[in-house]
Order: sequence, then C-alpha cells, then structure tokens
Amino acid sequence: MIYEGKAITVKEIEGGIAQLNFDLQGESVNKFNRLTIEELRAATDKLEAQKGLKGLVVTSSKDSFIVGADITEFTDLFAGPEEDLVANNLKANEVFSAIEDLPFPTVTAINGMALGGGFEMCLATDYRVMDKKAKVGLPEVKLGIFPGFGGTVRLSRLVGVDYAVEWICGGTENRADKALKVGAVDAVLEGEKLVEAAISIINQCNDGKLDYQARREEKKGKIKLNAMESMMAFEISKAYVAGQAGKNYPAPVEAIKVMQKHAGLTRDKAIEVEAKGFAKMAKTNVAACLVGLFLNDQELKKKAKAWEKEANDVKLAAVLGAGIMGGGVAYQSALKGTPIIMKDIAQEGIALGLKEAKKLLSKRVDKGKMDTSKMADVLNSITPTLNYGDFKNVDLVVEAVVENPKVKDAVLRETEDNVREDAILTSNTSTISIDLLAKNLKRPENFCGMHFFNPVHMMPLVEVIRGEKTSDKAIATTVAYAKAMGKTPIVVNDCPGFLVNRVLFPYFGGFVNLVRDGADFQHVDKVMEKFGWPMGPAYLLDVVGMDTGKHAGEVMADGFPDRMKHEGTTAIDVMFDNNRYGQKNDKGFYKYELDRKGKQKKVVDEETYKLLEPVVQGKNDFSDEDIIARMMLPLCLETVRCLEDGIVEDPADADMGLIFGIGFPPFRGGALRYIDDMGVDKFVELADKFADLGPLYHPTEKLREMAKTGEKFFG
Repeated sequence: MIYEGKAITVKEIEGGIAQLNFDLQGESVNKFNRLTIEELRAATDKLEAQKGLKGLVVTSSKDSFIVGADITEFTDLFAGPEEDLVANNLKANEVFSAIEDLPFPTVTAINGMALGGGFEMCLATDYRVMDKKAKVGLPEVKLGIFPGFGGTVRLSRLVGVDYAVEWICGGTENRADKALKVGAVDAVLEGEKLVEAAISIINQCNDGKLDYQARREEKKGKIKLNAMESMMAFEISKAYVAGQAGKNYPAPVEAIKVMQKHAGLTRDKAIEVEAKGFAKMAKTNVAACLVGLFLNDQELKKKAKAWEKEANDVKLAAVLGAGIMGGGVAYQSALKGTPIIMKDIAQEGIALGLKEAKKLLSKRVDKGKMDTSKMADVLNSITPTLNYGDFKNVDLVVEAVVENPKVKDAVLRETEDNVREDAILTSNTSTISIDLLAKNLKRPENFCGMHFFNPVHMMPLVEVIRGEKTSDKAIATTVAYAKAMGKTPIVVNDCPGFLVNRVLFPYFGGFVNLVRDGADFQHVDKVMEKFGWPMGPAYLLDVVGMDTGKHAGEVMADGFPDRMKHEGTTAIDVMFDNNRYGQKNDKGFYKYELDRKGKQKKVVDEETYKLLEPVVQGKNDFSDEDIIARMMLPLCLETVRCLEDGIVEDPADADMGLIFGIGFPPFRGGALRYIDDMGVDKFVELADKFADLGPLYHPTEKLREMAKTGEKFFG
C-alpha cells in the first residue's frame, strides 16, 4: 500500500502502475470535502516520491465516480472574505495541478457520475476512459457559481471554446457518446473493462505509441485561437448566453468572461483568473440563495426517505376521474413503473384520459426519449374501466374528480366500500378541507390529500395533506408513491388552500387591489416577470383559469375572511362574469392565438381595459418598487403565517413548496429567505408603510418580535 486514508487509497496494481481509488468512508457517494482534498494532497506527495512508477489509474469504489464538492461546506466558506475564497481555491488547485504534473502518464476510469469537482479531477489526468452508462459535467452554474478547480481552464483547452461554453454555461450532465464525440473522454466501454483499458493506454504511452506529454502541454498551454477568432468566439457566446440565462443569473456570462480573460495565459496564471472569478460569484446573493435551495432540497429528500421506511408498498394504484388531470396522473404513474387503473363514470372521460397519456408519450417518442415498444408498455400499464372490478387489488387511490365537496364525498365513500381495508385513499383537491372530506369516511385514518399541480407531468411538487385523523401510515405510503412517481412531496397540515394556494391567493389579492387602484395589469405583469416570476399575475390567472381562480378565491375568503375577503367586484370577477376564463377559451386578461407551431401565444386585447373600467378607481402610475411591495408583502406574510400555524414543519418546506409549486424565483431562494435577505426589521418596516391596505399587509406579532431581536428564518 502506497497510501491509505479515509477517502483515498493508493496501491500498486501491476507492472509499476499505481491505482488511486476514491472511497469516502461512511458516505454513499464520493465528494470533495476538506478531508478528501487533504488526502488527495498527501496521496499525490506519496506518488511523486515513489520510485519506479510507470503510470496511474484513478478509480472509484462507489456506484458513481465523484458527484462533486461537498455543498454542505459551501455556506461557511462563501460567508468568509473574498480573498479567503481565492486562497482556498488556489490551494485546492495546487493538488489538481500536482496530479497533472506527475512524472508518468495518468488515466481516469469514470464510472457512474463525475460531476463538478469530480469531473475536474478527471480533467487533471492525461486521459479519460468512461463507462457507457456514465455521465460527466460541470453543473456549478445551477448553484450560481462556475467551476473553480480548474474546470474552465482545462475543458476550454481540451474540447475548444464552443463546447466548453455549452457544457459550463448550460450546467449539463453529458452522456458518454457525447463526451467522446467532443473529445472530453478518450474511450467509452463497458464498466468492467475500464481499468484494463486505462492500463492499456498507460502501456501505449510508455511504449511511445501515445504522446501523453504533448497532450498534457496542450491542456496547460494557451487556448489555440488567434486574437480575432478568440474575440468572435467569446463575444458571440456572451451575447447568446446572456439572452438565455437572463440578468438574474450572472454566473454563465461570468464564466465566459473568465475563459476569455485566461485564454492567452498558461495554466497557473489562468487558474488564478478562474479563482478570482469564482470568488466573485460565490459572494453573490444569487449563489447564497441557490446553495440554500440545494440544501433545502436535500433536507426534503431526507424527510421523504424517512417516510418511505414506514410506507406500505404501492404495487397497483388507481385514479378516479379520467380527464386531463386523471390522464396526467395515470401517465406519470405508469411511466415511472407503478401500474394504474383509470376509472371514470363515462366512456368520454376514459377516452380523454387515454388521449392525454398518449399525447404525452408520443412527445417522448418524437424527442427520442423512448421507443414505440416502451410507449406500448407504458400504455398497457394503464387499465381503463367504468367500474370497481379490480379495486380489491389496489393499494392507493387518487381521487381526481371535480372540485366540489359533495361530488368528492360521494365518490370517496363509494370507493371506500370497494377497496381493501388497508388501501390508502387520497384526494387531489386544491382547496377543499381534508377533514371535511374525511367526515363521512369509515376509515379516516387511511385518508389524506394528494394535491398534484397542473400539468402533472411537468410540475415537480405534490402536497401531501394530513387531516386530523390521518395516520402516519397513510402519509408515509402517499409520500413514497409521490416519490416513486418522480415528484417532490411536501407534507402539510390541513387548512383552506393548504400551503401553496393559501399563499398564492394573497398574491392575487395584491394584484386585484393594484388594478382597482389604477395600475395597468400589463405593467404589473412586466414588473413581476422582471422581478423573476416565470409569468406575471394576470398571465398566471389566465393559465390557471378564471373559473378555478374565482372558485379557489371564494374558498380562501371563507377560510380567512379577515384578510382574503374582497369588498365589491374584482378584476377576476369581471373576467369570470364575461366568460373570459383565460387559456381555456382563448380569452382572459389577454387573448390567445395559435402561433406557427400551433402553440398558444398571448396577445394584448383592448377589450379587457373597457371591461375593467367599472372596477378601476382612478389612474395611477405606480413605481416598480411599489408594485413589487404590494405584490410580495401579502405572499410573504401568508407564508410566515403558514409556518407559525404549523401548516408546514419548517422554513425549508415553505420555501421549497413555493419554488416547486408556483415558480417563486429560485435565485431569490423562497419567500422566507427573501424576508431574511431584506432583513426582518426592514421587511416589517416596509409592511407598515402599506398598513392602510388592510390585514393582508399586517405583520404577525411573532414577526415583529423577530424584527426586534434580529432573528432570521434561516440561521
């Protein structure tokens, strides 16, 4: 044994060839934490000092090579001074450069995932061989940063500027065939042949058949472009990437600027440029929010894993109510491997549900994500029926009939009589109280809410709603089923609107009051889109559907009359009363026409302004700041109330629910992090400025207390 640590071992395997193996003890994956980097330094020192070595193969004993840096260490690291960050990166880079400078050829055998720092480790060796099923990439931009262990330097010299920009700025995970095509790896083969192939490359280097020194010098040298070519490549990339990423996500464009800056430098100077650029990005609020989101997401996954241990198996599911929603649930369940019965009371409903599933599957076939035989298998996993014939075999039922308490009550009671006693019943309701729906059930302990968001196949969130009598077993089984469907489940307690709609409707309340007070709805949309929302409130209402918006708004007003009841007629009422339901019937606040590709596009409709005249009191040119405040204050304050009322367990659940459920701008981290970033005291001060707009704008006593004591939601 040449070296033995807790993350790394080095031993000689054959003919003077050493193997450096990553196997981080006590962890399911390899990652670059402080310990691993320290051991890599020590192991490299041993390799440099070892006499008679002819080559090095780098491997991993885990299912994946290395998944990246240990993000849990980022928070403290990024909170420190910028110069410390630069120094930290340069110190880590010394290790990667020492590997690159070893006095013999080096090859990495890539299995599973090699991402971020893991792929930068691969880039430090002379050659790379890759398992057919593996993936490589530099996804750091998803955390508001870019590669900092030499990734921008080595990749741009290895594969050229265009591919380096595509990989780094897109943060993509790339399959083996693509990696080979662009020259990021040298061979692709079956996993068990990787080490053998690596040894063969080393032998060819030592026999003079491969010139590893020339390969190495290329990676350590300048980018091979003349001044004009360099300027063209980088300037065109910057313009394109800026358009794609938008100004709220600066890291992709900064990565290009850094590559442009170090294009004419050799390795060590280029790495200094990268380290400074990395530190600059790490200090942005965007990075802090995106890293926070990643950690929140990990926390959610941990909670779901804990629930999974208590869950019953769901080998067969059922959905009641075919239609678009039921068809979406059936598609998602079957696609992810849980067979499902789709029941409706009418053949037309069944036809609609199957049509929805077929449409979604055909799209996958068209995009090359699936072949027709796999499509047939998935469709065969959906069993359409008009009766309860096979329901005795069903483990979990999703009721997805119309949003009407009486109809849901009748359907749930009838279903309960047709399933086994241990089957779990769930309701895909967006607003109706789970306790109300459980009232007439014989086994309320086996019942909970399972709120999917539309469109089911695209929206990642599922709210699992606990009623007063819901058992842990019902929650656990529903969480496990949601996870098996590829969704992110968040467990919330019962109340009108649960978490997402309860928080969304005060936001809509802010919007209708702005329109009432003379704001132009199009201007409000533009301001909120610029703020980072995927769509403004008027456009969002058109997408949700005015009938849904009006119905849910009434439920919320009944549930929280003190702050969610509106006096008189609102802009939503006007749209609804004039049969302007939004995209459902091609007119709402906007008109909808088909573009050349057959997709709906929104068009300004002057008629909307005439219809709104009776509800608009005067004309006001609100500043962008006032529009943002009037929209965001009610949403954030309701999120605070959900946390205080115990609807969600902790701030992470609340923020992730809003990001996954309604597209809260990820770079802002969520509603509670948004308050933290503003400062709780400043937020309360801002709310008090708008206090005359009513209770939606009044901070809770506990929030005022937090403002006084300097407490935050997140540490």
